[in-house]
Amino acid sequence: MGAQTSLLVARLLPPRHSYFVDPAEPGSEARLPARVRLRRVNPQTLQKAALTACRASDAARKEILPRFRSVSVEHKADGSPVTEADLAAEKAMREVLRTDFPEFGILGEEFGVEGSGSVQWIIDPIDGTIAFSRGIPLYSTIIALVEDGEPVLGLIDLPALDERILGWKGGGCRRNDKPIQVSSESKLERAVISHGDPYCFDNAGERDAFSRMAREIPMLRGYTDAFGHAQVLAGGVDAMVDMDCNPWDVAATQILIPEAGGRCVTRKRPGDKIDLVFGSPALVDQLTDYLKK
Repeated sequence: MGAQTSLLVARLLPPRHSYFVDPAEPGSEARLPARVRLRRVNPQTLQKAALTACRASDAARKEILPRFRSVSVEHKADGSPVTEADLAAEKAMREVLRTDFPEFGILGEEFGVEGSGSVQWIIDPIDGTIAFSRGIPLYSTIIALVEDGEPVLGLIDLPALDERILGWKGGGCRRNDKPIQVSSESKLERAVISHGDPYCFDNAGERDAFSRMAREIPMLRGYTDAFGHAQVLAGGVDAMVDMDCNPWDVAATQILIPEAGGRCVTRKRPGDKIDLVFGSPALVDQLTDYLKK
């Protein structure tokens, strides 16, 4: 994957002559298409950030893959599992991100906040630690770059499957260097719909929504965590409802879905919890009706 990184990023980057921002030229930012207007993080910075995100993901793989199916599990204060692979991978990721962009902050699942400012990396070294700890290869590494709370770059890496999804604002979305798009399915009766764990619906006060989905959607499947998100991005799963997430679970998806032609509806709740409905725009419209307003 590392050898393909430069080529992948070069193909994702919008043409320089189309989206170059000259800070010395008044009004240059206003001429950008609305979907690629950026502030501090311009497209050239995003090219470097994409390379950095890929290198950080490579560093995480080096810590994760040798420990897969050979690691002990502990539990954090909130009851969620953690392994030495989570900790080692996040440390390795932070080193890469800090070296390349010392001015950017970092928020990670395992070690919290580092630095400050309007631009921040948000990282999850192993999303799907339950799967990882049980020897199930459907775990991932997630990296997002956020400016003033808005995701502008996202990466989802599936180490055991050797698949990596990368995209940024205005740059489209690719899996292993090939463009991907969300599904265009519009009928729930024909759609594959994924969901997170049922207890997350309970936490979000949406058990009734889950029960209704189970009754009414013929192909409702539990492809959880960012593995499920990745399947939606590539169109194999038509849409997903994911409740009670943390910022590091969803920041990458929030930018990747629109870059893959989809719709992502975000609902924020107390305690920094986030509920998402995303995928085919027509299906997202229907699935949001299942939830409480």
